Amino acid sequence: MGFRQQKRLGGNQEYNILTSGGKLEMKAVQVGSGTGPEGTVRSLDKEAIKGKWKRIAARLRAELGEELFSSWFARMDAEEVAGTRLVVSVPTRFLQNWVRTHYYENLLGHADSELKDIDAVAIKVRTRGVPIQARKAPMFDELPQNGIASIPPQNQLNSGNKKAGGSPSTPNSDRGSPLDHNLTFETFVTGGSNSLAHAAAMRIADAAPGAPVSFNPLFIHAGAGLGKTHILHATSWRIRQLHPSRKVLYLTAERFMYHFLAALKARDVLPFKDYFQSVDVLLIDDFQFLQGKSMQQEFCHTFNSLVDMKRQVIIAADVPPAQLDSIDGRMKSRLAGGLVVDIQAPELELKRNILRARLAGAAAKDPAIAISDEIVEFIAQRISGGGRELEGALNRIIANQQLTRAALTVDQAALALRDLVRPSDSQRIKIDDILKVVGRHFNVPKSDLLSPRRARSIVRPRQIGMYLAKTLTTRSLPEIGRRFGGRDHSTVLHAVRKIEELMQADDKMAREVTLLVRLLEQQ
Repeated sequence: MGFRQQKRLGGNQEYNILTSGGKLEMKAVQVGSGTGPEGTVRSLDKEAIKGKWKRIAARLRAELGEELFSSWFARMDAEEVAGTRLVVSVPTRFLQNWVRTHYYENLLGHADSELKDIDAVAIKVRTRGVPIQARKAPMFDELPQNGIASIPPQNQLNSGNKKAGGSPSTPNSDRGSPLDHNLTFETFVTGGSNSLAHAAAMRIADAAPGAPVSFNPLFIHAGAGLGKTHILHATSWRIRQLHPSRKVLYLTAERFMYHFLAALKARDVLPFKDYFQSVDVLLIDDFQFLQGKSMQQEFCHTFNSLVDMKRQVIIAADVPPAQLDSIDGRMKSRLAGGLVVDIQAPELELKRNILRARLAGAAAKDPAIAISDEIVEFIAQRISGGGRELEGALNRIIANQQLTRAALTVDQAALALRDLVRPSDSQRIKIDDILKVVGRHFNVPKSDLLSPRRARSIVRPRQIGMYLAKTLTTRSLPEIGRRFGGRDHSTVLHAVRKIEELMQADDKMAREVTLLVRLLEQQ
């Protein structure tokens, strides 16, 4: 009897070690070439590949974090294992180029750990039965128009059969992300939580061309669905309506990266630089997704040029500049040098007004729609989040009424929205989360928050943490005291009352606590 052992020694060769009767023989074979039985290391069926890919994806998520994983790997699928090569697919060329440029080594390392002896990962673009043909990288001026089409000024939107938009040479024929005709200042509902951001954007939009810039940049930060994108779209439309000659460019951070990568691939970056530095008002949305050192450097150059030339820049992100972890310190400082405003979660009255405005718009299109004030109040009271969540809930109620052709009761509305009503935040937020967020926000180590130190720079964040633990969790005062360094329940009670008093007397403190609540809700 003999046995066969296969050993990988490097390159694309493996050696079959054959032992029989004390005789040893080594025979080299090629692997991964696909030329015959000896050239095939293994063959995995679809289910096996799917299972392995789940483990690879879990490794990537743990290494990169949920945000980066969701941005670049959530839509990636494993297709096959061909010899020593893993083949994966993505839906767009942009994702293909980005992952290949920035995360190839991460992907290869985890694929090799799970599948063993993987020495290459092929990233292809998924197509619906149409083969991908190699083509020359587009020049900046030749970029495809889907998603970056020329947008007409607002005064041409409702012009019947008139030609919308100018010729390619007009100032408003930019290559930014598309604007939504419904997102204007007229449809933006204001309240205490968003009035400052609204007023700042209106001042910029109404400013005469060439007028001194009062604050530059304007940096708006808020959670998802609270109105950042609406304000950016509304500002773009208003400037185009009032000052058609001004060159306004609105685009997302992803679109900016797409332009830059296309210019790099075409080896023609100068038109890219010239175009972006020629705009009068630049609006960037979802800035937190700007990734990569070279990408950030290029944006920094563009940003500095525009600000130095007194051109207006407006940026929107999920978090304030100081919490943009992927952005270098110098860029954070420049972003914080203008006006930084936040949009908070809508208060109850603003929720009611948003719902009434959306209901009035729907009723204007379909007079048969009749939603009672009790149902509007129920939605405002029970649906958390911003305008997007409120509008989604209202749309579901309207659809139910249209399909059943009967007026809905509050109980029926509650049944229709049962999966949209989230459990209370007190069931989700933990004291450890509070310690982490408060410590990061005030730049105070967790050990100091739990220590007996009485320095003012530590006491106030500690009191805020106790207040948040009392209001956002179901923990008792004694338990909160124990979790905050073994303190007595009376210390916690004093901290809670102190922060409540400060919030009533100091708007800055109230805004700071509200921001921390929002950050905790996003954990």
